[in-house]
Amino acid sequence: MNCEHDERIVMTLDAGGTNFKFSAIRANRPAIQPFSVPSHADNLDRSLASLVNGFERVRQSLPAAPVAISFTFPGPTDYAHGIVIAPNNLPAYRDVALTAMLEDRFKIPVFINNDGDLFVYGEAIAGLLPHVNGLLEKAGSPKRFKNLFGVTLGTGFGAGIVSDGELLGGDNICASEIWLLRNKLQPDTNAEEGASIRAVRRVYAAKAGIPFDKVPEPKVIFDIGMGNAAGNQAAAKEAFRQLGEVVGDAMSQALTLVDGLAVIGGGVSGAWPLFLPAIIDEMNSTYRTPDGGTLRRLTQFAFNLEDPAQLDTFLKGDKKEITVPCSTRKIAWDPMPRTGVGMSHLGTSEAVAIGAYAFALHKLGD
Repeated sequence: MNCEHDERIVMTLDAGGTNFKFSAIRANRPAIQPFSVPSHADNLDRSLASLVNGFERVRQSLPAAPVAISFTFPGPTDYAHGIVIAPNNLPAYRDVALTAMLEDRFKIPVFINNDGDLFVYGEAIAGLLPHVNGLLEKAGSPKRFKNLFGVTLGTGFGAGIVSDGELLGGDNICASEIWLLRNKLQPDTNAEEGASIRAVRRVYAAKAGIPFDKVPEPKVIFDIGMGNAAGNQAAAKEAFRQLGEVVGDAMSQALTLVDGLAVIGGGVSGAWPLFLPAIIDEMNSTYRTPDGGTLRRLTQFAFNLEDPAQLDTFLKGDKKEITVPCSTRKIAWDPMPRTGVGMSHLGTSEAVAIGAYAFALHKLGD
């Protein structure tokens, strides 16, 4: 779906437990300067007032009337019906018909989604997916990708799937619940416990031998790991390496089914130099077979798209020409099965906003 030249305006929101971040998108670009207001997570009346007043402020700032509202809200939420069930970081919301309330107030269609889904949708529409396909075209490769799997690393571990331009929601709006996969390093826990802010802090505390409440935030741990801040560098590197191993295991399971490119965003994503190599190592790892042999973890070869040498190999692939039987005509072919993992091309917040915009226009139609 190409929204780059669509002049319709959609008001957007990225809802969190601390702040509501408002914006509006037109032709895949911000139509206003984004702003944030407190979410008042534990007071429903005040929170709803922040929500309505925020969208009203957006509407009054627009050069033309918006055609829809499209935004993210934490789960568990019945996204298809717009009913917020019981999000942990917004405790005031319990069975709140949020979409219907906003439609009554603003008299335009309202759409609500998971942030992981909209992040990947935005990257598929205007981010990593078209960027990589453009690089492949420039390199003269016949290879193109149409599927994108993505994860967000932060307070939680989220994900989304876009297949040939369509966002996969699932029959119960429960697709891409990657946080509930098994944690490779601690199989009695879920993957989020090894792929989140608290996971990085927990491993650093254990390896550095300090209490958890004395551990800095991941940004500081990253600086320690890169040698730019005082602290236990070995513990910092190991904390992010373990995160990479858990994320790589979960992404391998997903890409076995999805078969496409992969993108990473979220609050922890800036630390990718310390965890992305471990993700790729895990994806390229092997299983043992009963007869003592090995079996590749993935059919596809996995490449780190942030590494110039690996990107070059990925783009070159295994291009060849084959002759059509009973003809002199030749066709270009690249039989190398591969996937690439790259960081958000748009930035997580912008990708979410563009994903929300594209989702609304897709639902509205031409």
